[in-house]
Amino acid sequence: MTDVATKASDQAKTDVQTAGTAGAASATDAGVLGSVTKALSEFVAALVRADGGELYLVSATPDDVHLHLTGTCAGCPGATMTRERLLEPAVHGAAPKATVKVTTGWTVPEGARKVE
Repeated sequence: MTDVATKASDQAKTDVQTAGTAGAASATDAGVLGSVTKALSEFVAALVRADGGELYLVSATPDDVHLHLTGTCAGCPGATMTRERLLEPAVHGAAPKATVKVTTGWTVPEGARKVE
C-alpha cells in the first residue's frame, strides 16, 4: 500500500473506533438516565408533588445529574434540604459517582423531562 492509502486506512479505523466509543458512551448515559428516572419516580417525585412542587430531570450522565425544581419549590429555602436529604441519596443509589446539581425557578430548562 502507498503511504496515502495506509493513512486513509488508519484514519478509517480510528473513525470506526471513535464512533463505537461514542455509541458506548451514549448507551451508558441512556442507562444512567433510565436508572435515575426510575429512582426519582418511585418515591421522590411524589414527595415533591405533596409539597406543591414539580421535579424535572434536565440531564444525566454517570458523572453529573442536573435536576430542576419548580412550582412551590421555586426559590424555596427548603430546596437545599430537599437536595441534600432527598434528591442526592436517590440519585446516588442509581449513579454513585454523580455530582447532583439542583436548580429552582418557574421557568423549566429546555429539554427537561418531568419526573412523574
